[in-house]
Amino acid sequence: MSTPPAPKRPPKKSSSQPSPSAEAKPKPKPQLSGKVKTKIFVLDTCVLLFDHTALKNFEDNKVALPITVLEELDRFKVGNESKHFEARACIRSLDKLIQDHAVHDWVPLDNGQQGALKIVMDHDCAGAVTDTVFSERTNDHKILDAALCLQAQEPDSKVVLVSKDINLRLKAKALNLPAEDYQTGKVKDNRHMFTGKTTLENIDCDVIRRMHVDGQSRKVSALGDAKENNHFYVLKDGSASAMGYFNEQKRAITRVDKTYAFGIKPRNAEQAFALHAIQNPDVNLVTVCGVAGTGKTLLALAGALEQHKRYDQIILARPIVALSNKDLGFLPGDAEEKINPYMQPLFDNLKFIQGQFGPNERKYRLIEDMKKDGKITISPLAYIRGRSLSNVVFIVDEAQNLTPHEVKTIVTRAGENTKIILTGDIRQIDTPYLDEQSNGLTYLIDRLRGKDLYCHITLEKGERSALANLANDHL
Repeated sequence: MSTPPAPKRPPKKSSSQPSPSAEAKPKPKPQLSGKVKTKIFVLDTCVLLFDHTALKNFEDNKVALPITVLEELDRFKVGNESKHFEARACIRSLDKLIQDHAVHDWVPLDNGQQGALKIVMDHDCAGAVTDTVFSERTNDHKILDAALCLQAQEPDSKVVLVSKDINLRLKAKALNLPAEDYQTGKVKDNRHMFTGKTTLENIDCDVIRRMHVDGQSRKVSALGDAKENNHFYVLKDGSASAMGYFNEQKRAITRVDKTYAFGIKPRNAEQAFALHAIQNPDVNLVTVCGVAGTGKTLLALAGALEQHKRYDQIILARPIVALSNKDLGFLPGDAEEKINPYMQPLFDNLKFIQGQFGPNERKYRLIEDMKKDGKITISPLAYIRGRSLSNVVFIVDEAQNLTPHEVKTIVTRAGENTKIILTGDIRQIDTPYLDEQSNGLTYLIDRLRGKDLYCHITLEKGERSALANLANDHL
């Protein structure tokens, strides 16, 4: 009798094909190896000159200051510009924070709730790394040495250099030292920056008809999700269109017309919106952005002159960005004569407006009288701190060269019946420690969008000349 064959075993599954039970089991979470590193931020001088409160903006992380930074702050403490104010304010803040503590030890900030502060001395940096890399021992290289020294002394911490100097950050990264920009006050994304204007298609024809007949429409539901306070609209329905302005308090879409302002007529919708905002008595703060040749300064001046009966004075100002590292002291003459070269663009626009009239016309003579009586005046921004501006139109040109703190300082000077107009091009920045995201103009637009008393418009089309447009488009 033969033995029955043994039952066949099922074939083994390939190791590359896990069993259903194995697939059903949740994967174990990866275990963190070691302790999460604490951070030590080493601050460059330019960060503190940009924002004297920077020491308190790093949460519970440690902040280190090379002694070289204190030396540079001491050199910047005398003067009337914003950087001099920031230096003085930072020195006073450091004095309060450190008090009787030994500066070479970690000093707790806010009873340890905001990390700790330490001054890194030069003699702590034995064997300066930068001496073997760079030919010159500059203050920047001393700051790098302090950061590299901390990196060696604190292996359990991540040391990061914080600087608004791009070149210094590149040097740090070349030495395997993490470096980053100071992010506080910086707009996260300006690729789709607020323009102050929206174009809407397929609008109810009755809305457009009402705006042309009555000057406004109360059917604000036509704006849909695009409804925004102190905002401009181009409303279209086929061949019919209208330019409008919406204000939350009035609950109506008001028609905007291309009206003259002291001989200057807007050439496009955005210019009409800008003049409307500048002459709107319910708006006290206006920002106008646009590339060169879009008419920012011209419209600001024309709109201000058109309202000369409403205000006692028109004050013109621009940030003084010195060329070739030469400040005002290198120019001859008194304070007014020193700033005149920087203010020439304002004079050029004023002369253009005046040229719209003959020498014997009333408005031509009015401008001459206003200049003679000091009702049109130039004021350096360095002297704005401490002033209270009442019953004036204050025009700040090239505002993209201001820091967020400087912009705040200017706006907080506004007294009763004062209108402030800031113009600029955020893509044309002349100061080394500002960019499109960190300048004061961008910061203001981002923070005040949709607020009462504030209005913004971006000019899109150049109107200076065909040659200027060619340069803007292709160079």
